[in-house]
Amino acid sequence: MAAGCEKVFSEKMSGRSTSNREQLAQAIEFVRERDTLVVTRIDRLARSVGDLHQIIERLTSKGVAFKCLARAGVDTHTGTGRLMLAVLGAVAMFENDIRRERQMEGVIKAKLAGKYRGRPVSIDPERVKALRESGMGAAQIARTMGIGLRAAPARCRSGQPVTFSAILQRVQGRQEAVGDA
Repeated sequence: MAAGCEKVFSEKMSGRSTSNREQLAQAIEFVRERDTLVVTRIDRLARSVGDLHQIIERLTSKGVAFKCLARAGVDTHTGTGRLMLAVLGAVAMFENDIRRERQMEGVIKAKLAGKYRGRPVSIDPERVKALRESGMGAAQIARTMGIGLRAAPARCRSGQPVTFSAILQRVQGRQEAVGDA
């Protein structure tokens, strides 16, 4: 096995969040007291210091050590290794923040140059209206359209950001206005 490990867990998920990472959950469940969880790089385990410390705390509570192959000094068997882990975790988080800032700067420049169109429309207000007029409630419409009640912002014809709830309110308002006429 790789690096002398008894079992290898591998996933292609982002290290940004520990949620929805089945292989990570299985690895933490698999390890036992006096085991060592070995990762190739710290940023593959977690990119936020908070998540990193949470994972390490879970491992420590099980009596499991942690080791990083890319950083020989990161080994929670020693105090120095724990210090190195904290420092490198903070650096990884810092790098992630810088990367996100650069991405946002690029998006802003692209918008100013008229090259950035944003996310395509994902909620069709006319379909919402038709489903509402057919007697469906908000939850039923959301299920039918495969979206959440608090769906991510979409764009209507006006180009203004709206939510699924706002579209429903508009549709309901139009129905009330028609009923009053």
